[in-house]
Amino acid sequence: MAAIDHFPLEFPLGAPNVAARWDAFADQAMRWCAAQGVNLRDAVVLLPFAQLLAPARAAFGGRGAWLPRIETTQTLARSLGPPARREGLQLAGDRAANVLLAAQVLEAQGEGRRWARRDPAGFEAAARLVAETAMQLARAAAAVPPARRAAHWDRARSVLGPLPGPGGTERWLARTALEWAAASAAPPSDRLFALRPSAWLVLQVGGPDPLAHALLDVSADALPCLVVDADPPPDRLLGAAGVPNAPGFAVCESFEDEAQAAAAQVVAHANRGEVPVALVALDRVLVRRVRALLEAAGLAVADETGWRLSTTRAAARLMALLRAADPEAGTDALFDWLKGLPSWPGEGAYGERVAALEAACRRGQVTRIGALAQATDDTPEARFGARAVVLLQHLADAPVRGVAAWLDRLDEVAQACGLASALQADEAGRQVLAALRLDADAAGRAEWLRGAGERMLDLAGLRAWIDGVLEAETFRPSAPPGGAQVVITPLAQSIWRPFAAFVMPGASDRHLGAPVPLHALLPASAFEPLGLPDAAAVRRDEAAAFAQVVASAPLTLLRRHLDGPEPLADSVLVERLRLELARHGRPLRAWQEARELREDVPDPQPRPLPSAPGLLPARLSASAAEALRDCPYRFFALHVLKLREVDELDAEVEKRDYGTWLHDVLRDFHTARTAPRAAHDDAVQLHASGVARRDALGLDEAEFLPFAASFAAFVPRYVEWLHRREAEGAVWRDAEVEFVRPLPDLPQVELHGRIDRIDTRERPQPAEELIDYKTGSADKLREKVRRPLEDTQLAFYAALLQPHAQAPLRAMYLALDASRGIEEHEHEDVGRSAAALVEGLTHDLVRLRGGAPMPALGTGPSCTFCAARGLCRRDHWADPLVPGEEGDT
Repeated sequence: MAAIDHFPLEFPLGAPNVAARWDAFADQAMRWCAAQGVNLRDAVVLLPFAQLLAPARAAFGGRGAWLPRIETTQTLARSLGPPARREGLQLAGDRAANVLLAAQVLEAQGEGRRWARRDPAGFEAAARLVAETAMQLARAAAAVPPARRAAHWDRARSVLGPLPGPGGTERWLARTALEWAAASAAPPSDRLFALRPSAWLVLQVGGPDPLAHALLDVSADALPCLVVDADPPPDRLLGAAGVPNAPGFAVCESFEDEAQAAAAQVVAHANRGEVPVALVALDRVLVRRVRALLEAAGLAVADETGWRLSTTRAAARLMALLRAADPEAGTDALFDWLKGLPSWPGEGAYGERVAALEAACRRGQVTRIGALAQATDDTPEARFGARAVVLLQHLADAPVRGVAAWLDRLDEVAQACGLASALQADEAGRQVLAALRLDADAAGRAEWLRGAGERMLDLAGLRAWIDGVLEAETFRPSAPPGGAQVVITPLAQSIWRPFAAFVMPGASDRHLGAPVPLHALLPASAFEPLGLPDAAAVRRDEAAAFAQVVASAPLTLLRRHLDGPEPLADSVLVERLRLELARHGRPLRAWQEARELREDVPDPQPRPLPSAPGLLPARLSASAAEALRDCPYRFFALHVLKLREVDELDAEVEKRDYGTWLHDVLRDFHTARTAPRAAHDDAVQLHASGVARRDALGLDEAEFLPFAASFAAFVPRYVEWLHRREAEGAVWRDAEVEFVRPLPDLPQVELHGRIDRIDTRERPQPAEELIDYKTGSADKLREKVRRPLEDTQLAFYAALLQPHAQAPLRAMYLALDASRGIEEHEHEDVGRSAAALVEGLTHDLVRLRGGAPMPALGTGPSCTFCAARGLCRRDHWADPLVPGEEGDT
């Protein structure tokens, strides 16, 4: 066997630039070809990744000779024709189909079928792991010459033998992935082993390429073969000895500080004309923030790393359609879908139509999508809502169907509602369509899903699969048309490219030279026999790529002190670089601040003092009176301007729904209870009233279950309290009674409200008692009645009831779900509090009608959770309230 020629191509730190390196590589390759008598135009030069093709071809083209064929192993394999047609359940070329195939491979085994029935979610997660492992094993096996592949699989089987006891399930899944990969079609790269160029020339930079070395290994006895190794020795990051040009390094205070420092350094390079700048993506979240800062600065950015397709607006639009199609979905899901569509075919004024439909649903409290299909209203928005629901029902009209049939139906619905055209008009949307082959016809999808399209899924399973497809895909926006000033690229693909400078944020122990995470199914000891890169190989290649960056152009390294609560340290590669620089007599250079310091002059906001004498409401509720007393500006925002937060139209049962239901249950129970009866009978009737009222309100039994448990504990407590109260002489009189009362000295303003319950009492002395039910904290109620003049609600209700009372008034809060049982919290001398409240409201409203301002007070606990705080800008005021501004309100 002829030997493979190796030639080291090494440069000291700060030595020849990248163009000089390519010149040196081209010169060495041509000299070697001449010495070997190789016909250059029939030789093949293999590069590690596609971004190096252009500079390599430019370097050889400048030599004034025939160009060799310059490729990567993958581009060369693709040029030889399409891959072989996949048959049956053989491994596919993409993850989306392989997840479906993996589930079918597992279900073909008895244990897999039982697992799918027992734990569907766990089974689907296992299928994803098997698909990922099989693809890794197949890629590794592709670097093994075809003649040796059978022995490779035998060796792999011996390494992954059955494992009894703990870990047995993982080993079974790994074995399944192994056998699946071994039974799949030969990879397209196998055709490379049959090629016979005049010579193979391989550039090794950033670590060896296993497939390229396998080609040389099988060809060395028949063809001249050359490896030009441009990586430094493993024990040295800086290559040959020389005078180093140390990179800049800084430790930043926070995430935002690091992002701003990185962006400022990139901008500084661009301002000096040092472009393009490589922004090395070690920490993807951080780099997304840096990208936003750079685009805000007006730089043209090309992103070769991209971000998950699932996070794009296009993916959100598709997932909104799938969520809305769920038969159990609420109208919130419907409007998430509709509002994501820019238009609807044949529907004019689309945005107005959706807004009108939403308003109608809010007025009618329509929370279920299915209710819209039976709507009898003959309005344009009702007809549109019915059409939308029919389309959703058309998508989900079968509980289970094959994936291919699901995608055909999804394509049909997406075309009908305008989603397909909206996605086609968006760059990320086109990738969403391509990822699911919705940009192809039904025959094209069937060919893509060959063997996988028959996988039966329900709508939830389809939604989970599509979500996984979009999560696995990476969206890479197209490059700026005029060329990029900044290129975001991974470390491994940043080397030997014509970058003028490198900026590398995230150079910490967590993102650069970090420990390699363990594989979910494969033990670390199996990586080398299986042909997978082990932790040592990953660290070696990363160190080689880092060394290439250090030696290529000016470099700035940045990291922060903390990642959330976790402290960060220098990367081990940065530490190695610091030590090697010290051997050259130079420290790692401190980063020079590139941000321009700017002094911002504070611009505090004045305290708002609105006045609206002509807009004051003619009716005041208890909540409006409380808002006026707590903070006049809150009263202005919520009751004068009538601003409201829009609640979601979901059907989920909340604590307030339970409170409303409980009020109605107690009213129904007492209305039907015309005379005292035994405690057992009262408990039975109260339970029956609860079930009837739940059904009348349309509350979902499953969602109501936690509150039903609370009610079961409430019933005996309430019956016991009721019987004790009746023994003391109290009798239920009425519930949910509405009262209206004009203010005595301001008759054009009325107080109005609904009192939860009114009881009468004959002993120990006659009295009328108004009771307000509460399902909240008993401690807060206790605190409210401790200071009677500060309690607005009971005083307000007492003021409403006073003109109609036939006996002295008493008032109390009744805590229905207190931990110690039913608790009464009485407002002492409520008549005096009511008179004071009426007098104070009259005084305040007369002043406000005269033009007095309604200032934001900004004090008290009500300010903490006030819905109007974002309007009054409490946190940005210039000065505290000046005495007299509030006008004694």
